[in-house]
Amino acid sequence: MPEFFKKPTMSNHLWIIYAISIVLLGFIWYYQWILGLLMTLFLGASFYYSIKTEQQLISETERYITTLSHRVKKVGEEALLEMPIGIVLFSEEYVIEWANPYMNKFAEEDTIVGQSLSLLSDDLIPMIKENKSELWLHLDGFEFQTLIKREERLLYFFDRTKQTEIQNLYHNEQTVLAIIFLDNYEEMTQAMDDTAKSQINSNVTSTLNKWSNEFGIYLKRISQERFLAVMNQQILNQLEKNKFEVLDEVRELITDKNVPLTLSIGIGLGGASLPSLGGLAQSSLDLALGRGGDQVAIKEESGKVRFYGGKTSPMEKRTRVRARVISHALKELVKESDKVIVMGHKSPDMDSVGAAIGVLKIAIANDVEGYVLIDNNDIDTGVQRMIEVIQENEELSSHFISPDQALDYVTKNTLLVVVDTHKPSLVGEEKLLTRTDHVVVIDHHRRGEEFIESPTLVYMEPYASSTSELVTELLEYQPKGLRLNMLESTALLAGIIVDTKSFTLRTGSRTFDAASYLRSKGADTILVQKFMKEDLDLYVRRSRLIENTTIYKDEIAISTGAQGDVFGPVVIAQAADTLLTMSGIVASFVISERKDGRVGISARSLGEVNVQVIMEQMNGGGHLTNAATQLADITTIEAEEQLKTIIDEYLEGGTKE
Repeated sequence: MPEFFKKPTMSNHLWIIYAISIVLLGFIWYYQWILGLLMTLFLGASFYYSIKTEQQLISETERYITTLSHRVKKVGEEALLEMPIGIVLFSEEYVIEWANPYMNKFAEEDTIVGQSLSLLSDDLIPMIKENKSELWLHLDGFEFQTLIKREERLLYFFDRTKQTEIQNLYHNEQTVLAIIFLDNYEEMTQAMDDTAKSQINSNVTSTLNKWSNEFGIYLKRISQERFLAVMNQQILNQLEKNKFEVLDEVRELITDKNVPLTLSIGIGLGGASLPSLGGLAQSSLDLALGRGGDQVAIKEESGKVRFYGGKTSPMEKRTRVRARVISHALKELVKESDKVIVMGHKSPDMDSVGAAIGVLKIAIANDVEGYVLIDNNDIDTGVQRMIEVIQENEELSSHFISPDQALDYVTKNTLLVVVDTHKPSLVGEEKLLTRTDHVVVIDHHRRGEEFIESPTLVYMEPYASSTSELVTELLEYQPKGLRLNMLESTALLAGIIVDTKSFTLRTGSRTFDAASYLRSKGADTILVQKFMKEDLDLYVRRSRLIENTTIYKDEIAISTGAQGDVFGPVVIAQAADTLLTMSGIVASFVISERKDGRVGISARSLGEVNVQVIMEQMNGGGHLTNAATQLADITTIEAEEQLKTIIDEYLEGGTKE
């Protein structure tokens, strides 16, 4: 600090001192005038010095302030013009009125003055209009944090390129764990001799080692059918970019049995600890296997999941060991419960009702009280015919209850069996899931992110044609005293026939075994046909829906219902099935308004297009060849545009499957 800031000034206390001195001087003059004269001269000199010093101090202060003001102004001008911070003033029409030299280097000409703000970023004007205070934008290789002062019509651009690079470096170097599992290794090698088994092991190891070396992955085989891979986020980004082509490379390793070997990969990532990453990787692998295998599941610490692959139909297992084990486990759970309540999904189809009747029969066979939940206000035409026939059978219909009755019957010791779905939001009565501690899930759909929390037993087999097929196999391992009557067998067979489109889709050898078993128990195929008969009015309405079909990308049929036309989910699904039978069509999508106010989309394919992953992008799900979704707060036209965008990404390889 300058010295003059520390010097005393002519403050009020000095004037008081001088005043007192003058009074005392008067007394001295009265008693001793010679001394008074000397003191007067001394006081005058002191007064003169004080005034002179005060004036000099004021003069130096003014000079310092003037110099400092000039320097501050000069520094401000230099900062405004020379500092690496962009400053832009814009008009009410969003035209740049002034910019400091730092911003002019981003202009194609000498200056950006007179140009629209959209020259810097297309998002800038909309963000200003929305009263946003901050925007991050990319400009000529730089990352800028832009502060918006709308009232002053002023923008500040702060270069955050280095910060972004450091953040990206930190993100790219994060550890990622992956567990690689050979889906059908055990089934394929079970009957192989040592030479063939050694050859397939060598081929798989060679392929995976080549893949890991190409991308810089640490790979270690930890068992015959399991590998552990360690990588970072940057490597994972590269793998996602090429859509995990290693899945296709391994699938091409055809064995002498002419059966492709497939693998599933579970990946865990995020800022979690290594044990947590391992848990995420295992959870991802379970999810991939639950969806049928031959795919990659990537789970982040936040719980978000991405899928790749899943382009082939799930392989049918060679043995019934799992079905027998599940059947015995279910029997024990039934015996330990006070009653069994079975429910399917909302707007149940024949597969859901048939499977529910099959589980009901398991409860009855084990001398436990059982009920099937059916909401009579949420039934389509085909299922309505089945329910009407069931109501004529007093013994069976007495076990059918409404959702309200189910809520009254359920206890903590009740066994709740959910069939043909695994999503809490789709079950017949979601409240039941929290009213009991024992929940069993039996489903044939590929597992999605949404899943019933903490089930006691899960039997999910995506290879199966239908849930009715799975339940039929479980029935075969129940007590020998179990006797299926004609109506019960027919309901189960109807579920299989409906879901396989009369044994044409997703049909394996075990599907025919199950159908044969039901036929031997008296299943009536004529009655199934009666269940499946259509009303003429329904047929005409479906034809009107199909009439609105357009061909997209040369081989994808998209039919969009007119605004205000409401169709049920069964009609939408049937229309999609019909379109798939047309020449040159590999996939079909039918969009229509539903009774509940949402927009429904039903998707079908012949296997070349994975409609499941397309529907999952729209919060739906299903199978590789059969999927659907329901959208709220959207029109059919908007849904069609959104669907086309997702199809484009899928066909271009940009979708996360």
